[in-house]
Amino acid sequence: MNVEGGCYCGNVRYKVEGEPLFKGQCYCRECQFISGGGPNLVLGMPETGFAYTKGAPKPFQRGDLENPVTREFCGDCGTPLLSKAPTMPGAVMLKVGSLDDPAVFGGAQMAIYTCDKHGFHQLPEGVPAFERLPG
Repeated sequence: MNVEGGCYCGNVRYKVEGEPLFKGQCYCRECQFISGGGPNLVLGMPETGFAYTKGAPKPFQRGDLENPVTREFCGDCGTPLLSKAPTMPGAVMLKVGSLDDPAVFGGAQMAIYTCDKHGFHQLPEGVPAFERLPG
């Protein structure tokens, strides 16, 4: 699978090649901040096939956490592009909204961190749900 994407203003672009590692819907509180309140849709891809092709993202890590997630976004328009988690080495979690063709996502295979979901969040029907990460 070859996927391309970028930010809303077009200043940062990326491409990735490889087979998806997972397709998820994350309800963690951090993702709620990034998404504006809903779950975050992510396409997990191998980091070895990933490259920025235009511009450079602004990275962010919380300084108060022992093993923080790195979140990369456009420093100009603020579009979230991807996350890298220490619990998932070798993977980039592309934000589905940043894909040129979000339809390649096709839907979540799992819902994670449902321990943080709210009553107004809708879990996808028939999709395995986990309070944290699956074992």
